Amino acid sequence: MHKHHTFAGLISGLTAASIWGGMYVVSKVVLEVIPPFSLLLIRLIMGAMALGLAIYFRNKKAKEAAPITADLFWKSFLVGVVGYGVSLGFQFVGTKLSTASNGSLVTSATPAFVLLFAPFLLGEKPTTLRIVALVVSTLGVLAVIDPRNAELSPSLFWGNISLLAAALTWALYSVLVRKVSQSTDLLTSSAIMLLGGIPSSFAFSIWEVNTIGIGEITPGIIGGLLFLGIISTAIAMFLWNYAFAELPAGVASLTFFAQPVVGTLLGWLFLSEEITPLFIFGGILIGIGILIATRE
Repeated sequence: MHKHHTFAGLISGLTAASIWGGMYVVSKVVLEVIPPFSLLLIRLIMGAMALGLAIYFRNKKAKEAAPITADLFWKSFLVGVVGYGVSLGFQFVGTKLSTASNGSLVTSATPAFVLLFAPFLLGEKPTTLRIVALVVSTLGVLAVIDPRNAELSPSLFWGNISLLAAALTWALYSVLVRKVSQSTDLLTSSAIMLLGGIPSSFAFSIWEVNTIGIGEITPGIIGGLLFLGIISTAIAMFLWNYAFAELPAGVASLTFFAQPVVGTLLGWLFLSEEITPLFIFGGILIGIGILIATRE
């Protein structure tokens, strides 16, 4: 791996996961006013518009536009359907039917699922170093989120299954991003991928608005929407895609583990949640795992 690309890819993946780790504080407030699929629809539209503007100004500066072929459009769109249509849909349903701690625990399986898909879709064989890195990082995540908080009661079964499906399909999405990015312009394909989540979120959104309705939109909610649409969607999704374009999938996937660490730190900062020695130990293990993965 080229040193510069490795560093840029790692920083991009860690930044994206950190933004998502901090997103739950904002989402919690906005979700009290706007239901989940309606919020996702707004995020996807804002994200696609923000990336569209970036493409417009980049092409204007370069005085030429990279052609968008039908093949590039549909490949990217279908990858977006997997990530933003299917995976995020499962995540919403799972979070609603299960618990937040179960959500953290189950979605932490995503990097393991990436190692599962990478050999078949990318021809990337899991090396000993990558498997060791995954094991060390996963142990770190388990320490951070503490599986003792998980609930396995039968009433949460379908919620947990949905969360598992979300982790599996997000891993598939991430591997497909690497596959598509090898032959296309990443900024353009990232914008098209966001469009892939719009049809399903639009359909569910209509149902939500008719059954649940939308609360009062205050300046604070608009600020939250701008953060979620531009920072958490346009910027973070592009950075995540960039990490998978630059790094082997098994290495890029480990940056996902920054999410629970940042989430817990923000919970400590803003919600007075306590930080345990186990959390600190887990954070160190995650860091060691990521360093091991980049040794190749």
